[in-house]
Amino acid sequence: MTDQIRTTDFKNLQGQTNKFPYLIDVDRAEGIYIWDKSGKKYIDMIAGVAVTNIGHRNPLVLDAIRQQLDKHLHVMVYGEYIQDSQLALAKNLASLLPENLHCSYIVNSGTEANEAALKLAKRYTGRHELISCKGSYHGNTHGSMSVSYNEVKKSPFRPLLPAVKFIEFNNIASLEIITKETAGVILETIQGDAGVRVPTKEFMIALRKKCTETGALLIFDEVQVGIGRTGSMFAFERFNVVPDVLTLGKALGGGMPIGAFISSTEIMECLTHDPMLGHITTFGGHPVICAAADACLTVLKTENWIHECETKGHILETMLKQNNEIVEIRRAGLLFAIELKSAERVQQIVERCLEKGLIGFWFLSCPDSFRLSPPLSITVDEIELAGNIILEALRETSTETN
Repeated sequence: MTDQIRTTDFKNLQGQTNKFPYLIDVDRAEGIYIWDKSGKKYIDMIAGVAVTNIGHRNPLVLDAIRQQLDKHLHVMVYGEYIQDSQLALAKNLASLLPENLHCSYIVNSGTEANEAALKLAKRYTGRHELISCKGSYHGNTHGSMSVSYNEVKKSPFRPLLPAVKFIEFNNIASLEIITKETAGVILETIQGDAGVRVPTKEFMIALRKKCTETGALLIFDEVQVGIGRTGSMFAFERFNVVPDVLTLGKALGGGMPIGAFISSTEIMECLTHDPMLGHITTFGGHPVICAAADACLTVLKTENWIHECETKGHILETMLKQNNEIVEIRRAGLLFAIELKSAERVQQIVERCLEKGLIGFWFLSCPDSFRLSPPLSITVDEIELAGNIILEALRETSTETN
């Protein structure tokens, strides 16, 4: 089949997300690299948008998948049968989290985890008001979109959930809109799609205090920034603030699709009655996916990658600061937003990097910046190679522009 036919089939037979897909024709992937059908090798500096934190095809994850395949695949909807890989994953998560976050509900994706967390807040408190942050992104299903901020993305799909309000990220005064009418407050522990915005510790402490005072559940969305991405297993560890509910996804599966919302048994128990089956999922907790996720956590507990995350991130940041065209670098661990003077320049850099064999990507809501989120397993030598490619792309396209 010719390249043109494959591209045509891809565009006609698969639903498209945009008019300008990357169109890398993937053949295989290993570690931090992807190869296309022509044999071209790419440094994957995106990791599937913060998914393959432990690199592509980690051997421990592959072995866990193979072992589970020899036992069984789907046997029952989530929550009815005791299954080894589900229980092992739940125990592994509980071992890593504070005491009040010991009860995991495994679902299919990050946005489902956020949907379920919103339902949990309403059910537990008996209230209906939800509060999120300006600049937020929590997913693309109706509930998750309702508590996301980008109106351009939301308006064609209205009406969405009612009774949703927005506080200002890092503005302590704006927390006054959280009241005893509020069911839950959801925010990304570090805002991703807004272009890597890190809250102050003072803001996070004040937010925790306000939710405690009003009885609103505090939900931290760590779908993108959890599982080691920002230099600790969970990003909230940076702030010494613990949520009532934590949501995970993306990197948790070690390359397989998963989500989870985690709380205490006391809070979770409200989903079991009035009505029963307050949240249900057919494929959530799929045994193969849970085996992969459990192995992923074990890899991160065994390797030194999370501990090295800040050092590696600092090396790349220091390299890129050599270029005066970069307006700002916002970073948390190995999650980067590289701000340039315009969206057009971002487009040029991302495209030139792709030509040179390096994969970068955009933000939905921060067009003047491009994102980097390489696997945590990347070496210092590979970080330096990637940095030099980006610097070359900046120099070459600057010359062409001028």
